[in-house]
Amino acid sequence: MATTELISGPDGTRTAAEGGRPSGIVSLPSLTGLRWTAALMVFLYHVHIVEYFGGRSQDLVTFAFGAGNSGVSFFFVLSGFVLAWSSATAPTGRRILTFYRRRFARVYPLHLVTAGFALLMAVAFAPDTEQGLRPLAANLGLVQSWVLEIPYFQGLNPVSWSLACEAFFYLCFPLLLWPLRRLGPRSAWPVAGIALAAVLAVPAVWELTGTPDGTVWSQYFFPLVRLPEFVLGIAVAELVRSGRWRGPGLTASLALAMSGYFLSYQADYAYRSVACTVLGFTCLIAAAARADVAGEPSPWRGRLSVKLGEVSFAFYMVHILVIRTGEHLFGGHPKLSLWDGGLLVLAAAFSVSLALAWALHTWVEVPGRRLLLRRWRGTRAAKP
Repeated sequence: MATTELISGPDGTRTAAEGGRPSGIVSLPSLTGLRWTAALMVFLYHVHIVEYFGGRSQDLVTFAFGAGNSGVSFFFVLSGFVLAWSSATAPTGRRILTFYRRRFARVYPLHLVTAGFALLMAVAFAPDTEQGLRPLAANLGLVQSWVLEIPYFQGLNPVSWSLACEAFFYLCFPLLLWPLRRLGPRSAWPVAGIALAAVLAVPAVWELTGTPDGTVWSQYFFPLVRLPEFVLGIAVAELVRSGRWRGPGLTASLALAMSGYFLSYQADYAYRSVACTVLGFTCLIAAAARADVAGEPSPWRGRLSVKLGEVSFAFYMVHILVIRTGEHLFGGHPKLSLWDGGLLVLAAAFSVSLALAWALHTWVEVPGRRLLLRRWRGTRAAKP
């Protein structure tokens, strides 16, 4: 999941040079607000999967949120964008280690705690099920998405598969940004085009080769398959930074993103989660960033939107555990009607998820990051 703590702040502070180009690191609060929208999409997608609703209510939920897993694609593009945007120079030498330490401190405390919650839930809800040590080690090592076995890439906290992809993206980031910066901003256009073509080509290859739709690992979870989305975000950030981006404005980008979203569930399976939405999402991210730089109106820059965006990572990491707990309490898929308890259960799942996210953000995510970074700084200062 993307994180933007290096460049976004609730006060919306921003600077700009002549021609609308950013001077230094510009605050992009709208991207923080958009993170919450994407996290909410994934939450509602999982409500659809677990079937809190039944009958016509479920049909409505499927139409509205059956493509909500495309929110993960939004996170991957956003991750590349904000990391490139917040890097004044490409990490080299010791700066690479500093970059890795910051990324680890940003995501791992929350991952470790939610993995612990998931393990306790597994023991409590299914005590007779053997918990494999290898899947557990892979999950804690953030390499679970590299293994084509469900106990690995969907083990413990299922949404953590995306962190394995992000860990791979972080590992590659210095190697991706350095040549792009060396070649200059003009090189960002062909890189963006190649990345977009790769995103669109992957499902086309699956269709032409007859790869079964059930092979969800290679179509969705495999980090190498998701890397082009991250690269696309990096390239577009370089284009926006240099003033060379010529994409649509915020309103048109939002319309494009929504059109791709609602059309995606009508497409063949291979195209649903990424190919139909990636262009609209990319344009929306770039347009929101440009709106913040130029001081133009944005619906995601408000204080509440930014605050929700700040807790969105914790919300993303904990929500499926809450939803699965509800499923266990019902003894299976609830399949409630809309007015006969369905909305009440949905509201309860959302409220509990948000409350836990707020607590985890306040007492685990932020202090955990500070503690790790403080220890590393102290260790470095103690060296002769």
